Amino acid sequence: MPTPTLARPVFSNEDFGLIRNAIAIAIRNGDDTAETRKLVNLHHRLGRFAR
Repeated sequence: MPTPTLARPVFSNEDFGLIRNAIAIAIRNGDDTAETRKLVNLHHRLGRFAR
């Protein structure tokens, strides 16, 4: 049986900053809905990766 290969990351470190900026724009342009609040939380969590 062949040995399993290591998993490769889907996103690069630079991608997290780009995604976070895109989410920030969506938050600014959106209404105060449940989805916007979820985006705010996601934006906050992604901030940990951008450091």
